[in-house]
Amino acid sequence: MTDGTGRAGAIAVIGSGAIGGYLAGTLERAGHAVTLCVRTAFERLTVVDADGERTVPVRIAAAPAGLPPVPWVLVTTKAQDVGGAAPWLDALVGPDTTVVMVQNGIDHAARVRPHLGAEVPVLPAIIYCSVERTAPGRIVHHGSARMTVPAGETGAAFARLFSGTPFTITQEEDFVTVAWRKLLGNAVANPITALTLRRMAVFGDPAIRELARGLMAEVVAVARAEGARLTPEDGEHVLDVYGRAPGDGGTSMLYDRLSGRPLEHAFITGAVVAAADRHGLPVPLNRAVLALLGATSGRGREGAA
Repeated sequence: MTDGTGRAGAIAVIGSGAIGGYLAGTLERAGHAVTLCVRTAFERLTVVDADGERTVPVRIAAAPAGLPPVPWVLVTTKAQDVGGAAPWLDALVGPDTTVVMVQNGIDHAARVRPHLGAEVPVLPAIIYCSVERTAPGRIVHHGSARMTVPAGETGAAFARLFSGTPFTITQEEDFVTVAWRKLLGNAVANPITALTLRRMAVFGDPAIRELARGLMAEVVAVARAEGARLTPEDGEHVLDVYGRAPGDGGTSMLYDRLSGRPLEHAFITGAVVAAADRHGLPVPLNRAVLALLGATSGRGREGAA
């Protein structure tokens, strides 16, 4: 363990990817003592953003042994890696802990509940933050810093936690719609960038925009069947945002593909297909994309067998 603060962290962030690293750096800068829980230790956390480059004095822990419970635990692993966070949760979760699931997809609480006591509060969080891990412990922020959580006392306490940071925290009563609206965008940007190995500039291609429209039409239909209040206009808004996004921005699935890591497709496109099956809705485009993502997951840039 590398102790950059000399104190037990009041906040623990599980996962040292782009999102986890940036959240840890943001919270430390606001004056919190942060423990960053990592699979493989590295010497320092470095964040590069509009203010420049800085080394962040967080505590970096590569094993949960000896860590005390903390009031806040932020789980930022990929959705498929929640099970691997269980030893950290065993150590860090106490009687006064709130667990925040900062992940893609839907059903955030259901993913982590098997690893927690029934009494532990779980707060799902939808994040909009373009950030990239360019090397272990090196995080580059490209733009946006906002999260949405369910309205209520826990959501309000979470918003206060980020006071003094660049993040905007919004509380919403209709979190089902919020989660599906994020999934609407993720089910387009993540697969298309990962499969084409191109960054957001790919959405300047008219044929890609039409494919995106088709994918989103299927997602909107499924989301509405699930109780989300989405419309075709939501899809057009997403396309407008992507058309104005910096062309050099990427997605988490693209970065995972380039690094040869397993993709999060089962919890993004797979979530759409699974919900469609529950409601008997046709989603041929998303089903085809899911098959392609499954064939490329973990195979890197070359996709070698």
